[in-house]
Amino acid sequence: MKIMASKITGVKIIKRAQIIDERGKIKKMLRNDDKDFTKFGEIYFSFVNPNKVKAWHLHKFMTLNYIAVSGNIKLVLYDDRKDSKTKGILEEIILSDENHFLVSIPPMIWNGFCSTSKDPAILANCSDIPHDKEEIIRIPHNDNKIPYEWKF
Repeated sequence: MKIMASKITGVKIIKRAQIIDERGKIKKMLRNDDKDFTKFGEIYFSFVNPNKVKAWHLHKFMTLNYIAVSGNIKLVLYDDRKDSKTKGILEEIILSDENHFLVSIPPMIWNGFCSTSKDPAILANCSDIPHDKEEIIRIPHNDNKIPYEWKF
């Protein structure tokens, strides 16, 4: 397991293994004995259509553990935490078969994503707590609060 450097404090980008043979492949995501695993809350899959954006949202308490299941995903993070050393930093991360990384995002980081494939893409999340609509904050993908323009 190789951890890549992130621009944003607390975010981990972890290279995950793939086992490939003539029958197909296995894409590793998360194990309960991984150093960075905390606890299991819920697993869900987010399907995103080509040239569509699912953004922006942040979780007050949830840690997200994202990985691309299918297609190409552009994941964008924005840190506006008041006391963060990386406040104001944006980061783009491409997730795909070639870039098979688990991205662990701590609470209070804005995030969003889009498919850069010609087909729908699938992003899996293995969160540390179950979804709770009271702990999520959402704003539109083109909100001026976040200095980012979605391009495909």
